Amino acid sequence: MSIREDFEKREKSFISSYGCLSSNSQGRMKEEKPCPIRTAFQRDRDRIIYSNAFRRLKHKTQVFLSPLGDHYRTRLTHTLEVAEIARTIARAMRLNEDLAEAIALGHDLGHTPFGHGGEAVLKEIYSQDFSHNEQSLRVVDLIENNGKGLNLTREVRDGILKHSKGYGSIIPNDPEEHASTVEGRILRVADIIAYLNHDLDDAIRSGVISPDQVPESCLRIVGRSHSERANTMIRDIISSSKVVNGELCILISDELFSAMTTLREFLYEKVYRSPQVHNEFVKAKKILSDLYIYFLRNEKILKKKLEEMEMLACYNSKQPRERIVCDFIASMTDRYALNLYEEIFFPMPIV
Repeated sequence: MSIREDFEKREKSFISSYGCLSSNSQGRMKEEKPCPIRTAFQRDRDRIIYSNAFRRLKHKTQVFLSPLGDHYRTRLTHTLEVAEIARTIARAMRLNEDLAEAIALGHDLGHTPFGHGGEAVLKEIYSQDFSHNEQSLRVVDLIENNGKGLNLTREVRDGILKHSKGYGSIIPNDPEEHASTVEGRILRVADIIAYLNHDLDDAIRSGVISPDQVPESCLRIVGRSHSERANTMIRDIISSSKVVNGELCILISDELFSAMTTLREFLYEKVYRSPQVHNEFVKAKKILSDLYIYFLRNEKILKKKLEEMEMLACYNSKQPRERIVCDFIASMTDRYALNLYEEIFFPMPIV
């Protein structure tokens, strides 16, 4: 018996009947020989961590553009916080931690530079159907590994795709929006728990809002510190979730749901749409719009830059130029986009 097979056997003793056993994975798009050491979901986690797209998350905006302060979150630290929350909930509910972690680590691989501002501009200039969750799936399926993709399991791919619906419901009512595994459904809630807490934390740190502006009803129910709020939300979800018609449903108590909704609305109004944040995203949208148009018109330079980004397979895929440029723009980090814009559009002095 291999190490992997031994662990898969042990999984059956501690993962509940509602969790997804590694040995029961629906497999990959392309069949592969199993690893003798790692389970399918452990292997997915490792592939994501070693990907170019994962490394680029460290220089992608969470809320504040290219933050200079050492303590502001980036898309990478957000991802790690989501993974920690997802693992905590999965362990407490006797689900598959490795699956929850793999989905969490891959859920934002397709996020654009400049946060949701970048996503908004690609919706405007490329397609209204563009979304970062679908782009994340595109990254792991078609862009990474020189165009071969990471060939992840169907469960991880499904969780990545269905982790978000923008400013949609915290827990969606439409069954079509639910991930196929409970671990995938946990990820959606873990993502919201993470950003509600750390975006509030960063907004106060930056001075965009002051602590006394936060709705008192939220502080009273959820907590006044980051750790208190995270603990309250995680414990509530664990205790509120229950089996309904033979299925484990991820649920939130009415009191906490009301507080989380209020806090979410507060952040959208006072932080995400604040002049300090919004005005910078207006500038960022112009940068990405100009770069998009430029690369549509300059095929040779596009090909050269794709090669530098180890994305030449996108060009060779013979897909429409608009699709290729969209993939290129979405893959950029904040600083890469800023430097590229300066290189292309700023006049260079003659030495």
